[in-house]
Amino acid sequence: MSKDGLGLAGLLGATVLLAAGTGAWAQGAASQSAPTMGRVVLAPHRAVYDLVLDNGKPAKNVEAARGRIAFDFTGDACEGYALSFRQVTQLSSGEGGPRTIDARTTSFEAGDGASYRFKTESSASGSPPETVDGSAEKSTDGYEVKLRAPKAETHREAADALFPNAQMKAVIQAARAGQTTLNVRLYDGANSGKEVYDTLSVIGKRIEAKPSEEPLQKPEFEAMARWPVTISYFKVGSGETTPAYTIAFELYENGITGAIRLDYGSFALRGTLTRLDLLPQQACAK
Repeated sequence: MSKDGLGLAGLLGATVLLAAGTGAWAQGAASQSAPTMGRVVLAPHRAVYDLVLDNGKPAKNVEAARGRIAFDFTGDACEGYALSFRQVTQLSSGEGGPRTIDARTTSFEAGDGASYRFKTESSASGSPPETVDGSAEKSTDGYEVKLRAPKAETHREAADALFPNAQMKAVIQAARAGQTTLNVRLYDGANSGKEVYDTLSVIGKRIEAKPSEEPLQKPEFEAMARWPVTISYFKVGSGETTPAYTIAFELYENGITGAIRLDYGSFALRGTLTRLDLLPQQACAK
């Protein structure tokens, strides 16, 4: 963890979750089963968000921040989902000059959510990149992770978990069903490739106002259902009651997100959607 309170892995993990959706079934008495009503079709798209420091939250050792998220999301439930993602963030503090964090990931998730491949690279201010490269596959009793980097190793989890796009669909289904919360467990390959997160999604009432961001001011989005969603991430086994980080956004029924907020605990960023390109979508009955 750096002295500005931001770990590279934490920043990468939170923003990757934003881009692709996250999570899996939670354990314990507070858990809820995700509803299965209706088919969720995630829209292939290319998006760019401009980031600034959220001045509404007191920041520790961060006086200014700016950055950008850019990603391509393609595929469907028939062929699987591919993500290419990058976030560059520049942080400034009174103790030193600007610090630039560059985080990239590519991933592929099977359409049925049974397997997941990922590779992430992250660096700070020109330092050599840290790489996590691996894959995960579900079985009848949990899932198995095979890592190629930072070193070759295999580990197994006995508890089930959803991979990113399956969790995004679960949140949309919960919103459609009128649920206000959803507890799910996440595996997305972030950080060391070994960590698992319990997540709590808080879902607000459907938003009736027209979209405020220019790329979303189109008839198809004005008529589409969307909800305010806040997802908190708790590292499994840490014993912490405070989330490692929190993501808030407006979630559209096709998986596109707007008006994002990334809260890392010691500071927060707000992101504005500045570009959105809807990509060709193949017919898929699943």
